[in-house]
Amino acid sequence: MAAIDLGNMVDKAWADKELSEILAAPVSALKGVSDRHGDLLREAFGIRTVADLANLKYFQWASTLASLESATK
Repeated sequence: MAAIDLGNMVDKAWADKELSEILAAPVSALKGVSDRHGDLLREAFGIRTVADLANLKYFQWASTLASLESATK
């Protein structure tokens, strides 16, 4: 299995954690997402964890659209 450098995606404190721990972590565990951003995501969409963000239908729709656009180039 290929190694993935999680340090590019998560704050330093989370880089050595198991994937299941990261998915259960608050969204502020993601690099560049502040506690305030996490509060706003919770207020707007009910997002509390990294997994919640990944499973948000609007995120999935946007990601799919971007992938489709990318595939047509």
